[in-house]
Amino acid sequence: MQDNAIIVSSHNVKCDQEYYTWLRELKTTYHNAQERAAVKVNSESLLWKWRLGRDLVMRKAEQRWGAGVVEQLSLDLKAEFPNEKGFGVANLWFMKKWYLFYSEKLHQAGRELQLIDTKAKEKLYQAGREIKDIVLHEEIEAGAMSFPEVFAYIPWRHHVEIINKCKSVEEALFYIYHSIEEGWSRSNLINCIKANLYKNQGFAITNFAEQLPHPHAEMVQEITKENYDFGFVTLPRKYDELQLEDALSHYITRFLLELGNGFSFVGRQKEIIVDGVSRRIDMLFYHLRLHCYVVVELKTCKFSPEYAGKLNFYVNAVDDLLKTEEDNPTIGLLICSDMRQTEVKYSFMGINTPIGVAKYSNVQVEELQAQLPSIEQLQQRIMLLEQELQHK
Repeated sequence: MQDNAIIVSSHNVKCDQEYYTWLRELKTTYHNAQERAAVKVNSESLLWKWRLGRDLVMRKAEQRWGAGVVEQLSLDLKAEFPNEKGFGVANLWFMKKWYLFYSEKLHQAGRELQLIDTKAKEKLYQAGREIKDIVLHEEIEAGAMSFPEVFAYIPWRHHVEIINKCKSVEEALFYIYHSIEEGWSRSNLINCIKANLYKNQGFAITNFAEQLPHPHAEMVQEITKENYDFGFVTLPRKYDELQLEDALSHYITRFLLELGNGFSFVGRQKEIIVDGVSRRIDMLFYHLRLHCYVVVELKTCKFSPEYAGKLNFYVNAVDDLLKTEEDNPTIGLLICSDMRQTEVKYSFMGINTPIGVAKYSNVQVEELQAQLPSIEQLQQRIMLLEQELQHK
């Protein structure tokens, strides 16, 4: 079809390919304008909250005006802005706590937050989430901390959750940057903090640094965990790998949440044909942000060196049979019940595909099953009941 061919005719307007190209551009630019406007509104609101918290600290408000100054300030702001929310006493105290959390901890460490911001912005840019500069005009007195630009990209309630639950600036920034990069809702953020993602993410034993280019290797490493929490599944006391796989597939939405944002489920027992022989991968995923297949193999026992060879085989096969030119190299992840680090590291030697090993825990054991009668026992009871009925 020619570029200028007529596609649709309605309302006495002839719409060709050029029209639809222009329409797509208008939609895109309008969405971008909406996003910039929302960020600008959020940034101005957060800047005001930051300034209020900073004023309470720098002005030594409680010493100057009395212990009840925050309560009085809350009443005065509510009276002036009766239709606005967020002027409650607890919220005003959070503003002070927010400012103190960063200013005190960074002052004690003798560092500037802007240095951390620059590194994080580079990382977000590499992930395709560029942070655009926000022009925020403010004058601050000596010794005060200016509003960090990166704070403007998540809502106020995210900040409240973070300062309430994080113990260090590094941990807080970790959750801020991931909230921006992966578009976490407040509930996503809370779940990730509960799962202690800051401590667990990126700690699987892998060879990514040796087998993948930087910075891609670092980004791939970060999607892994040292330990995966399978507490959402219930299995018999003596379960096998197929039963574990069945349970994870049944609760695939919860499993995807445990794996982390960006994972898309391709299938279980994914068949690949190698030299006329059918082989089946336990579970196959595709990571949307990293643009690569992820082979997941499950083992209900401790790691054994031969498992690395099998995982290597599957990764190579997926690279050869499924991967396209647009995809990044396939990665493999073995999740087992336990492992010894030295065994894993020795097993990786000589393997040129990017693979990793992690553990799982907290599978719920079905205690009730032992208390229930077996199928044979049920059949015997039915026969006895039938015999009793025949004699009546």
